[in-house]
Amino acid sequence: MVFTKRLREGVRRGRIRCSIRIWTRPHVKPGGRYRMDEGHIVVDSIAPIALTDVTDDLARESGFESVDDLLGIAKHGRGDNVYLIRFHYLRPGAWD
Repeated sequence: MVFTKRLREGVRRGRIRCSIRIWTRPHVKPGGRYRMDEGHIVVDSIAPIALTDVTDDLARESGFESVDDLLGIAKHGRGDNVYLIRFHYLRPGAWD
């Protein structure tokens, strides 16, 4: 999974453990391991949600200041399906 540069440190430190993605279809699956910098992201769950389910609290949990801030990054391309992805970060050399 790719994260904007400003979020990567929060992900590595474990402060950010969820992400809102707007895709045409899911690009990750639960249990999947995806490279991020020198470590990996392990997806714990992915759930479709409505855009109206994205609150300021959820945006802050995802590392953004507000829903508008999150959507400014997340809403691009042709996708219109919204997914809430919960994950954890594995540092280099760590095993799940």
